Amino acid sequence: MKSATRSFFFACLLLSATAQAETVILKIAHFLPANSNAHANVIEPWCQHLSEESEGRIQCQLYPSMQLGGTPATLADMARNGVADIVWTAPGYSPGKFPRVEALELPFLLPYGGQAGNEVIWNYYERFAKQDFAPFKVLALFGDGGMDVHTRDKPVKTLEDFRGLKLRASSRTIAKTIEALGATPVSMPPAQMTEAISKGVVDGAMAAWEVVPPTKLNEVTRFHSDQAGQPAFGYTVLTMLMNKRKYDSLPADLKAILDRNSGAALVERFSTAWDKYIADARAASPEASITVIEPQAYQAIEAAAQQVSEQWIAEMDGRGIDGKALVEGVRQLSSVGR
Repeated sequence: MKSATRSFFFACLLLSATAQAETVILKIAHFLPANSNAHANVIEPWCQHLSEESEGRIQCQLYPSMQLGGTPATLADMARNGVADIVWTAPGYSPGKFPRVEALELPFLLPYGGQAGNEVIWNYYERFAKQDFAPFKVLALFGDGGMDVHTRDKPVKTLEDFRGLKLRASSRTIAKTIEALGATPVSMPPAQMTEAISKGVVDGAMAAWEVVPPTKLNEVTRFHSDQAGQPAFGYTVLTMLMNKRKYDSLPADLKAILDRNSGAALVERFSTAWDKYIADARAASPEASITVIEPQAYQAIEAAAQQVSEQWIAEMDGRGIDGKALVEGVRQLSSVGR
């Protein structure tokens, strides 16, 4: 009997040791190339840190540039369905699926910068938007640092300068903002906008400085707007989403490692990388190419874009969501952040 008990005891130890030694592979997919800021300066180092902290038991397989197939618009579904374990994507690429997050992309609400904007975005997610992401384990929610107007042939300094322009838009909210300002929005993935500008298909892009180097946007545009410390034209909200079943299948100790290195901690990684990249991208552009929008002109542009927020609030009301409360929530958090 004692021998049987000892055998059972050692079998349990062996099973426990085997479970502890299990290696977990995380397939991570996203839409930008491997030389992008997110991939090279955040996702790769983050994966390396997970590997080191887990003593090699967490390993990442990275699939940039949509190497697992699909389009940027399908990335969220790829995570939900288990095609990828984790995706880095923009909720706005899947219109209507993450309605509460759209409040963060409305014009002239969020401050520029990774650190400043992302503190608001993460706090907003925790207070107002968790319901949107119920099918996922949310590892991070943050922003692109705020958008400027990058144009090929003429600077944009006033509301009148927008008229007649065709500008690339990253989401439906940004498209509506561009339209409200008198320009024509053209939706396309980041990888296509440089060629479209060089061929004259569009006159420029409303985009964050962070995408300028990897897309070579600076090679086809000569003018870049600057709002002199005022809130941004708009934002693209970005997120890292994990398949819930994959997360739930992790051993408890690996879950703890992932939890320690996601959420606010991962948002901080993105914030630091974004601020450095934005500063470097701006510094690499000639000073003469930066066109400052003066306060009076800025106020006229902001007033013209107000209709975008009003229309969005009405749309949310139609879906049974209190859009006005969400916009006020962003404003309050932005004010506190400043």
